Amino acid sequence: MATRSFNRAERVGGQVQKVLAGLIRKGVNDPRLAQVTITGVTLSRDLRIAKVYFTAHGGAHDEPVLLAGFESAKGFIKRELASALGLRYMPELKFFYDASFDYGAQINRVLKSLQIDDETNNPTADEQ
Repeated sequence: MATRSFNRAERVGGQVQKVLAGLIRKGVNDPRLAQVTITGVTLSRDLRIAKVYFTAHGGAHDEPVLLAGFESAKGFIKRELASALGLRYMPELKFFYDASFDYGAQINRVLKSLQIDDETNNPTADEQ
């Protein structure tokens, strides 16, 4: 059985995600970021660019407000990440809204509506 080895960018990305999630929860005082969840971080192979993916309770319609909150807190976040990770170069942070959770919730709503519609139009033998 072969095990998959993680490259350095994946390992550092996991550390960035862990530290950033803690910062958002405890260190960043921007109320725009209070309901944000970091869903993933991918780093370029040279560790110069970190793409940070996030989602929030309010959904995609809050994306511009959330991005503004991240831009406002970017300096603080970079300083805290640099001290926590001890990297030679701190990656440039780029923030992206992760719509996959919204899409999953939409699929779930559609499936539930189909189930309700099916139960209404095709009652079971007990209900007849």
